[in-house]
Amino acid sequence: MSHVNPLDPPDARLIDADIERAFAEDLGSGDATADLLPAEARAAAALTCREDAVMAGIPWFDACFRKLDPDVMIDWRVRDGERVAAGSVICHLRGRARALVSAERSALNFLQLLSGTATITAAYVAAVTGTGVRVLDTRKTVPGLRLAQKYAVRCGGGHNHRIGLFDAILVKENHITAAGGIEPAVAAARALHPALLLEIEVETLEELRRAIDVGVDRIMLDNFTPAMMAEAVGIAAGRVALEISGNVDLHTIGDYARTGVDFISVGALTKHVRAIDLSLRLQLS
Repeated sequence: MSHVNPLDPPDARLIDADIERAFAEDLGSGDATADLLPAEARAAAALTCREDAVMAGIPWFDACFRKLDPDVMIDWRVRDGERVAAGSVICHLRGRARALVSAERSALNFLQLLSGTATITAAYVAAVTGTGVRVLDTRKTVPGLRLAQKYAVRCGGGHNHRIGLFDAILVKENHITAAGGIEPAVAAARALHPALLLEIEVETLEELRRAIDVGVDRIMLDNFTPAMMAEAVGIAAGRVALEISGNVDLHTIGDYARTGVDFISVGALTKHVRAIDLSLRLQLS
C-alpha cells in the first residue's frame, strides 16, 4: 500500500530519533569503558559480514557513528539491497577511537536486525519468482522500529502493506461483528474514509462473494487452503485484488502463489527476528 521509492529510507529525523533511543539505553550517562582510551586516540575499523546476507540499515549504522564523531570517515563497499557473501569486508571506518567503540554496539544492532529482515524477505521473494505475486509485510514489527523494518523489507525485494492503522482500512472479523455484518462495515468505512484503500478479510467463499458484491479494493483470504484459494481466484475473476494471509512459510508460499492470487502477506518477515552475524574490529592508527 506504500508508494515510496523502494530504497528510500525514512526521513533523517526519524532515523535520528531511533538513534537517540538506542543511545539512551546503551550509553546512558556515558561510556565508562571508553573513558580508558586517550581522548586524542584515533582508530581504524573494518566491518565483516560473517554469513551470506542482503544488506539493510546503512543509514542507521552511519548515523550512530556520526552522532559521536561528525568527522568520522566511512567507506562502504556495498549498498542497501545488495547481497554479500560470508566473510566479506563490507565497510571501513576511521575516526576518534572513543566514538568508534561507543557507537559500535548500537550501530551493529541496527544493521544486523535490518539486514536479517532484508535477508529473509529476499528468500520469500525468491520462492515466488515467476508467479507475479507481491510479498507483503504486516504490522507485526519490533515496537518503535516499524519504519526501519519496512524499509528493510523493501531492501529485500518485498513490498509494504499499510504502515499503520491510519493509511488504509483493513476490516477484519472483529470489525465485521461489531458493525453488524460485511455490508454495514464496508458502507461505514467508505463513508468515513473514502480516499483510503479498503480491504476486507474473509474466511469463507460465501463471505468472498459478498465482499466482491459490496465493491472493496482488496480481499484478504484468511487461512484458506490452496484448493479454496484457487476457487476464490476463479470467483473473483480479476474483479478485485486477492491477498493471502495465514499459515504461510518458505515451504508453502510457492504453492499458494501458484493459485493466481495477487499478494501474500507474511508476518514472519518482521516478527521472527534473526540478526545477521557482523563483526567490527578496530586498530589504533
